[in-house]
Amino acid sequence: MEGQDVADRVRRRIGAAIVARVAGPPDPARRRLAGEGWFAADRPIRRVHADASMFAGGITALLLQSLHPLAMAAVAGHSGYRGDPWGRLQRTSYFLAVTTFGQAGDATEAIGRVRAVHQRITGTAPDGRPYAASDPRLLTWVHIAETDSFLRAHARFGAQPLDQAGRDGYVADMARIAAGLGVPDPPRTQAELTARIDAYRPELAATGQARDAARFLLLHPPLPLIARAPYAALAAAAVSLLPHWARHELGLPRLPVSEAVLIQPAGHAMVHAIRWAITAPPASRIRKPPTRR
Repeated sequence: MEGQDVADRVRRRIGAAIVARVAGPPDPARRRLAGEGWFAADRPIRRVHADASMFAGGITALLLQSLHPLAMAAVAGHSGYRGDPWGRLQRTSYFLAVTTFGQAGDATEAIGRVRAVHQRITGTAPDGRPYAASDPRLLTWVHIAETDSFLRAHARFGAQPLDQAGRDGYVADMARIAAGLGVPDPPRTQAELTARIDAYRPELAATGQARDAARFLLLHPPLPLIARAPYAALAAAAVSLLPHWARHELGLPRLPVSEAVLIQPAGHAMVHAIRWAITAPPASRIRKPPTRR
């Protein structure tokens, strides 16, 4: 039992460090994630967003989203992803948590805050075209790239991958959030999602800003030295989830043998390790303090 207690303490410490990095320090005022929300407990969105595969899917989503030159220009000009990458991650993580698991009022409030921020983000891309974060076409691209990436990650690395009905249900669940953000007629099945992404292909390209962002995400993440190797395995797994055409645009090589033999098993191992760390030990192993006599 003593060895198991040590393992559980290590699990809690690692899990707390991961959660603090991704979600920020504990803040009870922001984390009312129980009560009547938009999605019932058995909805696919809850299964996907609670799974550790999101750690890989999040990196995939950022890489895929960067391929729209106007969306990438808005990120480069306004998101502060280089100066405050963890702050941006924590804000995104909170938004996903509150809209998926939170009370309905909190989810609606979070949607309103994001829409207000989008209204203030305008500018001109390096190619001279104007952009606005509230542009429905850009909102749609960001949404479908994110949805597709999370679904791909869960299908490959999730603890309980969804069947076809579940995948369609996940896309439909995400459509509810997207509609709140201003996405017109978001896709509601996986087939519609794939068709919508294909329709964007002619306007996608890896700009210098996109390649800079990829280098930052994959090669120069702001992490302590001890975390670099685990992150590299997770990042490689995230790259393996990208559609082939997206990898080609970003200049990321496809090595089928290495991916099958090394990258995918390492990705599974990393996601499993994260899942182990952030999952509470079984109640049967939690030792109760001795009763005083």
